[in-house]
Amino acid sequence: MTLVQTLVDHLRPAAQPVRPAVLRLATGTFSAVHNIRRRPMFRRLHRQDETQFTPVGVVRVLRRPLPPTVADALFDTAQAVNIAATLGIGHRVTGPLNAALQLWTITYRNSWTMLLHNDNMMTMHQMVLGTTRSADALSVDALVRDRTLLPQRFDRAYGAVPTVLNIATCAVYFISGVAKVRGPLGMRWAQGDVLRGQIAVDGLRKDLFGSARTEAGSALYRQKGLFTLLAAVSLAVELGAPLSLVHRRLGQAFALGAWGMHVGIRIVMGIRFTYNVSGISYLPYVPAGPQMPR
Repeated sequence: MTLVQTLVDHLRPAAQPVRPAVLRLATGTFSAVHNIRRRPMFRRLHRQDETQFTPVGVVRVLRRPLPPTVADALFDTAQAVNIAATLGIGHRVTGPLNAALQLWTITYRNSWTMLLHNDNMMTMHQMVLGTTRSADALSVDALVRDRTLLPQRFDRAYGAVPTVLNIATCAVYFISGVAKVRGPLGMRWAQGDVLRGQIAVDGLRKDLFGSARTEAGSALYRQKGLFTLLAAVSLAVELGAPLSLVHRRLGQAFALGAWGMHVGIRIVMGIRFTYNVSGISYLPYVPAGPQMPR
């Protein structure tokens, strides 16, 4: 077997359609619940003063913000299309349309006052699932076309979807790690002083603006050794993210480490990366269904 064939077998194994279908259902359902719960926040955002609007990404096609009613309608349309894509209804149309609408919705949100990164991974995952064959099983389309929710066939297209999702995940973490070491401290970021300072600043900001600071952050602030450990582990997880593509076990170890990192951030800093803490973002590292032996 040639090196190229080995690489193809590893990155694009012949799998059954249930593999990407499980990911479509999990990610789409999470997005639906997550965004519908945030609907009031988005509506308030759409009604901010025009001077707060600084378009980024695909929203740069606008010179001024959309009328609030139009922005509201686009947000609600995105949620309706997401439900259709998640259920696998006309996925060849609703999938790509959902990918575009989710990208627009999150980018439009980031065009007001500050850039937020906690939705980036979920948005990229929805874009991948919307533009691939993720609805060939466990979908209305499969039930109509194949008369079954679980068609029994193998195709490399199904095995490639989790790999692409994992590449997107790796990119997010690796870029974060590179950004840290490219700063003035370089690899000394792992000493933990920056992380400790961020927690102190975050606590002061919350005090000033009337928010509740986390008890864990205040209690652990003087534990410098602990922050050195947390910073070193965080940097190792981020810079080591590409290794998760090498072997399934390494991928699962990375997923566990990344999930633990976000749980720690939630406890110590009170910052919620909901998609990551839920564990759904790491499901591609635990592929569902069988794959054809090499």
